Amino acid sequence: MRRDVFQAIADPTRRDIINLIAVNPLNLNAIADNFDVSRPAISQHIKILIECGLINIKKKGRERYCEVQAEPLNQVSDWIAQFHKLWSERFDRLDDILKKMESNTNKS
Repeated sequence: MRRDVFQAIADPTRRDIINLIAVNPLNLNAIADNFDVSRPAISQHIKILIECGLINIKKKGRERYCEVQAEPLNQVSDWIAQFHKLWSERFDRLDDILKKMESNTNKS
């Protein structure tokens, strides 16, 4: 099954993992220590994040460190931007209507 970035961020644990390693890469055990779920469950979340291109694994000695690759999140940002524009335009129109209504009320 092909996964995408939207599936990756749909799960709160995966979002928390991304937030956790966004500033500082961590090894798999250090990531798992931050959650109240099993290590295999965290490994599965990491696997999905790797498949979606949101995490890259770097080997340093015997350790494997997870690093965030934020570029795929641009897909989410681009998708949201279209709705931001739509709602901004709607709120601007509503503002205009409310100003006209207020102006008409003040004239009465």
